[in-house]
Amino acid sequence: MAKSYGLKDCPVARTLDLIGERWTILILRDLLLQGPRRFQDFQESLAGVAPNTLSARLKTMEAQGLITRHLYSEHPPRLEYRLTEKGKSLGPIVKALRDWGRRRD
Repeated sequence: MAKSYGLKDCPVARTLDLIGERWTILILRDLLLQGPRRFQDFQESLAGVAPNTLSARLKTMEAQGLITRHLYSEHPPRLEYRLTEKGKSLGPIVKALRDWGRRRD
């Protein structure tokens, strides 16, 4: 898991402890805009992310309660990632980032 800012009294630092790692916001974006996704879907939409990095981010997000994994095929095992209610609650943050970015193009 990533290093924590260690500022338990700061709500901004606590939020960054959850979503501050590279690629995490973009994984959230994909799940918010497109719904459940497979590992391969993330690899296609997040050009440049190394498979080990993507795997680490997904595991961290699951441990933090932002996403869940669902088995959709047993042979071979295939997983689908979905947002939890906690993950969905970050939607306004991702939307604000998107809106700000659009205004600054």
